[in-house]
Amino acid sequence: MDSGEYEVATLRVVEGKVSGPDEVFLDFNPGEYAISKSSSWSRPQMKGGKQTGKPEFQGANAQTLQFEALFDQRLHQNGPTVADAVATLLEWVKPTDDSVSKKKPQPPILVFEWGKNPALTGFRGYLKQVQAKFLLFDGTGKPLRATANLTLEEVPVPAKKQNPTSGSIHGRRSCLVNEGDSLASLAWREYEDPTLWRGIAAFNGIDDPLRVKPGATILLPTADEARRLS
Repeated sequence: MDSGEYEVATLRVVEGKVSGPDEVFLDFNPGEYAISKSSSWSRPQMKGGKQTGKPEFQGANAQTLQFEALFDQRLHQNGPTVADAVATLLEWVKPTDDSVSKKKPQPPILVFEWGKNPALTGFRGYLKQVQAKFLLFDGTGKPLRATANLTLEEVPVPAKKQNPTSGSIHGRRSCLVNEGDSLASLAWREYEDPTLWRGIAAFNGIDDPLRVKPGATILLPTADEARRLS
C-alpha cells in the first residue's frame, strides 16, 4: 500500500445467506487488534518414573481475532445508523435463517478486510461474541456513538483450488450472482482472497459494488488480472 492511502476496515460475509446487510464498515479503523492461537498437548504419566513423559500433540485449537469497532453517526448523515450497525453484528452471531431452514444451523462466515494487511489475509471466522456499548445520544435518545468489542473464531479454510490457467485469458469465466452473493464472497470462492473484489469490480466496470443484483452475470478475471486491478 502506498504511503498516504487510507483503507476503511470492513467486516464482510463471504459464506452464508444473511437476511440483512452483508458488510459493516467501521467509522474508525481499530487502534489495535489481537490474534491468538493455541494447541492441545498431553503429558502421559510415567509409572514409577521421577519425571513426566514427553508431551504428545493432540491438535491445534481455533485461532481467534479480537478488536474494538467504533461507530459515530456524526461522521455521516446517510447510510446505516449506529443502532443499525450494532444490530447487524448481533444478528451475525446467530445461525442464518437459510441454514436453520435446512436443519443445519450455521453462522455466517466473515472476513475482516483492512487493506492488504498480511496478518489478516486468509482469516475466515464466525462472530463468536459481541459486546456493544452505546456512548452518546441525541435529545430523542437516538444513539450517536457506540463501541463493539468483537471476537471472531476461525473456521477451516478449504484446500487451495487448482488453477493452472490463472495467468492466461483462458482462465476467465463468468458466473451468475445468486441471492446473498457479494463481490467479496465471489472473490473468496474464486480466488480465496476477498480483497480481490476490487479487481472483479474494475474488470466489469462496476462503480458501486453494492448495486450488484441477484441474476446479474459477472465476468471473473484470472487471479493475476484480479490482483493487478485491485
